[in-house]
Amino acid sequence: MAVLNLAKNLLIEAKKYIPGGINSPVRSFKAVGGYPIFFNKAVGSKFYGECGREFIDYCLSWGALILGHAYPKVIDSLEKAIKKGTSFGAPTILETELAKLIVEAVPSIEQVRLTNSGTEAVMSAVRLARAYTGKNKIIKFDGSYHGHADYLLVKGGSGQATLGIPDTKGVPRDFTKHTIVAPFNDMKKLKAAVKEHQKDLAAIIVEPVEANYGVILPKQGFLESLRQLADKYNIVLIFDEVITGFRLSYGGAQGYFNVTPDLTCLGKIIGGGLPIGAFGGKREIMRLLAPEGDVYQAGTLSGNPIAVTAGITTLKELKKMNPYEVLQKKTQELCDGIRLNAQKYGVDVKINHIASMFSLSSNLFKKVYHGLLKEGVYLSPSEFESNFLSTVHARDDIEKTLKAVDKVFSALGGSASG
Repeated sequence: MAVLNLAKNLLIEAKKYIPGGINSPVRSFKAVGGYPIFFNKAVGSKFYGECGREFIDYCLSWGALILGHAYPKVIDSLEKAIKKGTSFGAPTILETELAKLIVEAVPSIEQVRLTNSGTEAVMSAVRLARAYTGKNKIIKFDGSYHGHADYLLVKGGSGQATLGIPDTKGVPRDFTKHTIVAPFNDMKKLKAAVKEHQKDLAAIIVEPVEANYGVILPKQGFLESLRQLADKYNIVLIFDEVITGFRLSYGGAQGYFNVTPDLTCLGKIIGGGLPIGAFGGKREIMRLLAPEGDVYQAGTLSGNPIAVTAGITTLKELKKMNPYEVLQKKTQELCDGIRLNAQKYGVDVKINHIASMFSLSSNLFKKVYHGLLKEGVYLSPSEFESNFLSTVHARDDIEKTLKAVDKVFSALGGSASG
């Protein structure tokens, strides 16, 4: 009760100054009920709340922290960098170093431009695609979230799905008139949409794995077919890899699935836990950006030396460790264990997973969520969102999580039909 009262009081105080008391809607716990936990510390695979409790964290700043919280080498590099200044608004060799690491790792990227967020990266990539093709319309997929740009907040999954908002107020119809929505994994309907709009179709943008809608995997051949359609009709294919970049493999989803887009959007992991985004692709497209070309894009904090330092350290560690096979095995073990417990107690649970990402959905999701939270396991507070494992999640974390799952599912077994 004391923990609950503290969470309630902290939210009440926050609401006085912040709309809803939070700075991103999915953090609000509206989908799961109750009050969000306020945290003050995180180390390794653990979160520590203002309430004094420890939680095993599978949200990991929504996937950004593949090395876990407060990774020592990242912290050391930041301590050194911050003493040199927090922002220059001028070129640094650090930007070149991070750009080189990205270009060397991601198959589609020959040049890259850094931004402050994934949303900015996507906005810029779409603008660039329109300039390159001289066309206006774009196709996105139902349930895919590409940031909160006006023209992309159409059937955007994630927070919108969590909060039951199919679109959003405040966006004029004219802003979305060039955005066409197609069902994910449905090639027949996609081909029809492409054929209908081909003369004015600039780009197809896709999350290679719909990470914000329950970790929906592409059907076999789907991504390859997107590549073929883009080539046939002179359409720019954009992969939104803000979540999957450096998560599915060091080369991202395109390296994992062996399908190369024209442009790629990145974020999260490339900042090592600090705000960042990036977009890149073929040199012939990227050269259209100012100051070389006429496509304007800018940002006061783009290439910020502190964020870039964290990104460089993170990518170097990933390249050296190559942890992806181990991460996949850990995730498989966790997901298999959850499924076995669900079968054991007759609890309706659906698990989707790939590499080190997984989602958990259930007709009892709210009870599952709060049951696990009570046992010290923190998941993303929405069944539409991805959960993640890091390199520092140990066997002990998985064993404790599965013990918690067993306890919660055992208690829910009798109410599984409700």
